Amino acid sequence: MAETPGGPLDMAETPRLELIGVTKTYPGVVANRDVGLRVMPGEIHALLGENGAGKSTLVKFIYGVQKADAGRMLWEGEDVRIASPAAARRRGIGMVFQHFSLFEAMTVEENVALGISSKLAAGDLAGRIRGVSAQYGLPLDPDRYVHTLSVGERQRIEVVRCLLQHPRLLIMDEPTSVLTPQEAAELFGTLRRLAGEGVSILYISHKLEEIRALCHTATIMRMGEVVADCRPAEQTARSLAEMMMGENLVSPARAGRRPVGGVKLELANLTVASAHGTGLHSVNLAVREGEVVGIAGIAGNGQRELMELLTGEAVVDDAAAIRIDGAPAGTMGPIERRLAAMGVVPEERLGRGAVAELSLWENGFLSAAKRMGLMRGGFIDIPASRRYAERVIRKFRVKATGVNHGAGSLSGGNLQKFIVGREILQDPGIIVALQPTWGVDAGSAASIRQALLDLASRGAAVLVISQDLEELFEVSDRIAVICEGRLSATRPVDEVTVEEIGLLMAGLDGGSDART
Repeated sequence: MAETPGGPLDMAETPRLELIGVTKTYPGVVANRDVGLRVMPGEIHALLGENGAGKSTLVKFIYGVQKADAGRMLWEGEDVRIASPAAARRRGIGMVFQHFSLFEAMTVEENVALGISSKLAAGDLAGRIRGVSAQYGLPLDPDRYVHTLSVGERQRIEVVRCLLQHPRLLIMDEPTSVLTPQEAAELFGTLRRLAGEGVSILYISHKLEEIRALCHTATIMRMGEVVADCRPAEQTARSLAEMMMGENLVSPARAGRRPVGGVKLELANLTVASAHGTGLHSVNLAVREGEVVGIAGIAGNGQRELMELLTGEAVVDDAAAIRIDGAPAGTMGPIERRLAAMGVVPEERLGRGAVAELSLWENGFLSAAKRMGLMRGGFIDIPASRRYAERVIRKFRVKATGVNHGAGSLSGGNLQKFIVGREILQDPGIIVALQPTWGVDAGSAASIRQALLDLASRGAAVLVISQDLEELFEVSDRIAVICEGRLSATRPVDEVTVEEIGLLMAGLDGGSDART
């Protein structure tokens, strides 16, 4: 990570990829306006911008998923039109999407075979997977079933599937959003090795420090247009964020916090077996009125199972294992917990957080119907539901053309802002958030974190479960680590270091279970 990106920019005069005047519009929205971009051989080129800036639309054009309304694409100096992802792959363009396209009930080899040509899948595919995995430091067992793999291992499948096709341009969309620092460091080593072999990499990420450490150049977009080009190593994370936003970045602040009060949410010896995930073992935790408690951990160590138990998606036999304001809640379902003033921000935006096919006002209604009085005489109060969704959009600066648009039409970060805002505007007494700023740009992440801090300052108990240690240290009063389904004792953030938390995350230090 400390390595300073060096000079493959002069390796060739002809760009591997060049875009000239690319424009794409949707009803009421200009996604890309006269965009120009050049990516050289052997270059790791960052594409930066806030959510909704037009990055995803642009890379979908490059990869043949969408057509532009105007503009040209030059591939190694030749004018080309890429009509489909298959055509892109034939040109040597590979893409690793933010959301994996894998079948959990199939093996690594079977998933790889589904994403490549039948000719490439023929013969000893398992042997080639092992060879590429070893060559680039991405260990994979072709015979393992996907449901047994960690998130980091699943991402390796997507990367190896691309590498088997010998790409000359590799597009990476938020590749480290669900990786541990160790896994991210391994990925960076692979990308540097590929760049050293002449592969071009177009890299999208909201983690600006990793952009500074990894990328040679950056193109910055705002509102569908290119606003700057720079060398990230010569910038600060703040200056990059401010170029993206077009305004000064305001860091979250803990203003006007009240003294910590009584226990709002308590877990007492919470123990649950899991057939296909990670069981929980004697988990004890107390979150008090007016504080933020953070839980760190590597993906796959029980966070999902804990979240399901906290939100009522899964229940326990012992009702007293979970208490809300002192009352047994372990057997309550999700509706009962919401009526007990609990807000929820799940990790999966689509599916758990929102229904893609429903409008924004309908998605607002789904969680706020009772607490915000959005029903009248047993029927949906549509005007009130629309006004509520409009409040969320306005207060949390969600980029949307209106409350009638489907949730699936929003960028990931804007949908996340809507989901977080929908919960916070209900003024819950308790809020539980899993990865609340996953895939969200710096400005939006700062506003979400500030909203959580403000909620705590009004007396709510806030529990944040995240892999982002920077986030946890920024918002938490106390922090714990979950590892293999066991939760360490919480410690005040000003009495613990990132290195100590990292050791606990890796299971290299014995944190005792405690109810604190």
